[in-house]
Amino acid sequence: MQAWKDYQAENKDRFLEELFGLLRIPSISADSAYKDDVARCAEAVKEHMENAGCTNVEVCATAGHPIVYGEKIIDPTLPTVLVYGHYDVQPAEPIDKWTTPPFEPQVRDGKIYARGACDDKGQMFMHIKAVEVMAKTNSLPCNIKLMIEGEEESGSTSLGKFLEDNKERLKADIVLVSDTSMISMETPSIESGLRGITAVEIEVTGPNRDLHSGVYGGAVANPLNMLCKLVASLHDENGHITVPGFYDAVVELSEEERKKLNLAPFDIAEYQSDLGIQETWGEKGYTTLERTGIRPTLDLNGIWGGYQGEGSKTVLPSKAFAKITMRLVPNQKPAEISALFVKHFNSIAPGCVSVKVTPGHGGDPVVTPTDSPAYQAAAKAIQTTFGKDPIPTRGGGSIPIIALFEKTLGLKTVLLGFGLDNDNIHSPNEKYDVANFYKGIETIPYFHKYFAESFK
Repeated sequence: MQAWKDYQAENKDRFLEELFGLLRIPSISADSAYKDDVARCAEAVKEHMENAGCTNVEVCATAGHPIVYGEKIIDPTLPTVLVYGHYDVQPAEPIDKWTTPPFEPQVRDGKIYARGACDDKGQMFMHIKAVEVMAKTNSLPCNIKLMIEGEEESGSTSLGKFLEDNKERLKADIVLVSDTSMISMETPSIESGLRGITAVEIEVTGPNRDLHSGVYGGAVANPLNMLCKLVASLHDENGHITVPGFYDAVVELSEEERKKLNLAPFDIAEYQSDLGIQETWGEKGYTTLERTGIRPTLDLNGIWGGYQGEGSKTVLPSKAFAKITMRLVPNQKPAEISALFVKHFNSIAPGCVSVKVTPGHGGDPVVTPTDSPAYQAAAKAIQTTFGKDPIPTRGGGSIPIIALFEKTLGLKTVLLGFGLDNDNIHSPNEKYDVANFYKGIETIPYFHKYFAESFK
């Protein structure tokens, strides 16, 4: 609609500057030192919702960080879309790897560089601006509810209770999320599934104190050495995870399904060049697209122990620690996989050390139907603004709340993301193309239009 285009064109500079204001707030949910900043960001999101034309806007307290809720109800008889996003961000470390400070957004070569630029402030904010575009032009085709949380990057621990306590308020026909990516602006895509996740933390203990490595080295087990050996054993020479029972519930795709998945444009040389690697690695017998979309993984995310300061300190540390996450595929359950991991890791620990494995947060894998009216509305919206039909893909990331929407609210989800795989989310120099930000604001209103029309 021309009114949408005109309004966005007239206000695009303001939209970008308002996004910058959100990006300047270090809303790191996993670090309690930033609790006040997370709360400040929630208030800023509330103000933007109100300015966009939403009503009943509220910063809802939880046991953790607050959730911001707002709505634009034009006619209770019309379909309702529940928009989900998050305003919290990952820690920015290592800070010295950023070209510019992570919370001082800058545009370079048409890209916004800042922590949260893509994940998820930039993408979440597109929805608030899309509501504004439609509200200010009096052209909302359906009812819209927005629920923007502040704990996605730390496990969405408060969301389950919030959903249970607010079933009536959150009633809708579909959930719309932009916290995913597409192949490229030239080859748009829509993710039709996400992997699940389960996390564990490991503590390995040896002697009751740090020991002199000359006096005791070779006679007492070094917890760091033992931990590295144990972690290395979790994969075999073919990249296969060695935890017994790990693959028992995995749904194997047919050859035809795998063939369709690999039709997505993918340049292995460009992929390796972008990452600065000589070759890829992974489970034998699967392509890179399959390894990152339809196969489960087990990865060491952090390992530490012993002396970390400048110079040398020759000790055998008393303790060593590691953080591990496992990405899961359909039919794998986080609690079951965590239990299998704990059992296996305890079984392989040598008697010279003791181990403690603590399960962390988790989320179920999800698959969204591509033949639903909501998915078709998203595909039609992409076709309208990109001029091309989108390719369905499987996402390698995890959004734990998606499975909760279906379990608690009985709602399916559409993953209408506009990020790119090379946007460096969770890494230094996170970015989001200005063009993608604007294209999202342009496209989202068409989703609401076509979704509403599917009810007629």
